[in-house]
Amino acid sequence: MLEFDLIKKYLSKLSFNNKNSLNLNDDVFFDRSKKLVVSVDTYINKSHFFDFKRPNLVIKKILRSSISDLICKGVKPKYYFISGSGNKKTFTKLNLKKISLSLKQEQKKFSIYLSGGDTVFSNKLSFTIISVGFSNNIIFRNNAKLNDDIYVSGNLGDSYAGLKILKKDISLNKHLSKYFIMKYYLPELHINLAKKLLNFANTSIDISDGLFADLDKLINKQKLSYKIYLSDVPISKKLKKMILLKKLKKADFISRGDDYQILFTASKNKARIIKRTFKSLGVKISKIGKICSSNQKSQIIDEKGNKTTIKNKGYLHKF
Repeated sequence: MLEFDLIKKYLSKLSFNNKNSLNLNDDVFFDRSKKLVVSVDTYINKSHFFDFKRPNLVIKKILRSSISDLICKGVKPKYYFISGSGNKKTFTKLNLKKISLSLKQEQKKFSIYLSGGDTVFSNKLSFTIISVGFSNNIIFRNNAKLNDDIYVSGNLGDSYAGLKILKKDISLNKHLSKYFIMKYYLPELHINLAKKLLNFANTSIDISDGLFADLDKLINKQKLSYKIYLSDVPISKKLKKMILLKKLKKADFISRGDDYQILFTASKNKARIIKRTFKSLGVKISKIGKICSSNQKSQIIDEKGNKTTIKNKGYLHKF
């Protein structure tokens, strides 16, 4: 059973049509009257992070991926709650000191504050983070418009390259290896964009499961499709170099997730303000396709202008 099938069959009715729950089809809870925005994420060792040999980096990756849910909704995170389950092997005094220092650094970087949580003894290492922000409005999922342009911030694929290196599936020199590994652990978040997005984005999501998997989620209940041009999907110079060196495929890296870049759609008449906004903040922005009618199937166009298919469109939550 896939994630959304599980939610639809067993959980949706429990929301009792509470409009603030957004039909359990978005990344956040939003109570407009209280200006309250909340997201919840759980992370399991060996599933959501590679291992716990670098607890200082793991906890940063977890926190960033959690507050990313709010940022892509146009909301600056304010508070977070963290719950952790572990044992004496994972929650050693040294590891706890590293976790505490990392959280302090992240709090300073993103102006957020630890506000509560829980600790549980378990032989299964996991973390759950609740992120809280306040806003008069958010950018909803499933609000794309026909003929919208599709944009993505930053670069895609570096994180997956880092994971492949950690798994020893790819061997590179020390300098390049370190670059990709750090991109895996420390996704770049554009927190200064949060409020700006409200000025032009019709719908948005952060790329956690992969470009195409998240794009499908972005419009999953709308009678729309998309056309994406692979040549326009942004990757770093270092990833381009590695792909050429190892004779790999660009599509295999941009569709594997853990990028936490912002994927959004906007009307064509917003193009100028979008470019101006991103340029003023020093953030890379790329137009990668457009929203189309449901009369045609979603299309992915390769570098030669031909329709292509992607075998692995991203991470699927299976139960």
